[in-house]
Amino acid sequence: MTTYIPQLTLPESIFSSLPVSILLPITLGSAVGWSTRPKQVPRTYLSLRQPPLRPPPQVFGPVWTILYGLMGYASHRAYQLGTSPLNLPGTISAARQGNTLYTIQLGLNLLWMPLFFGWNRPILATVDVLALLGVNGYLAWLWGTKVDATSGWLLAPYIAWLGFASYLSAGTGYLNSWDLSRAYKSADEETKKGKKST
Repeated sequence: MTTYIPQLTLPESIFSSLPVSILLPITLGSAVGWSTRPKQVPRTYLSLRQPPLRPPPQVFGPVWTILYGLMGYASHRAYQLGTSPLNLPGTISAARQGNTLYTIQLGLNLLWMPLFFGWNRPILATVDVLALLGVNGYLAWLWGTKVDATSGWLLAPYIAWLGFASYLSAGTGYLNSWDLSRAYKSADEETKKGKKST
């Protein structure tokens, strides 16, 4: 069980605005993606030994944009419906707890890519994505049972993708002996060759 912690929670003005609720995770996710070795990541991704069923790198941008939009809408909906003064105190409390959990999960989400691709920490990235999966499972349950069923179900595609991402993160880490430096070196060399030929 978690509680509402204002210091660890996005401001209510974000949750109360539908456009801001949706655009904030999309913008932050895009910013992290572009700031984490944007030219090397697709090459690094392709040079890694990976488990079966890995999607092509072009899939990740559109999928994450949709998932960030869904999670943003879910957060707005849960806040709007859950914090209405007409609700029982338990519902309002659960909605505020959800705000804290949502903020924590967004931070964990934004941390994964720098851990994995930026800092070569696949073990920490895998721990991060597993924690993210657990937090979102609990958040979906909290919103779905205590605040608004639709808000909880809106997180279902995200949770499914996080389960798949956990498999990819752990599988890729394991198959590369938890050291991605060879793939980074190979991607860096390809980038340098590309610059010389232009």
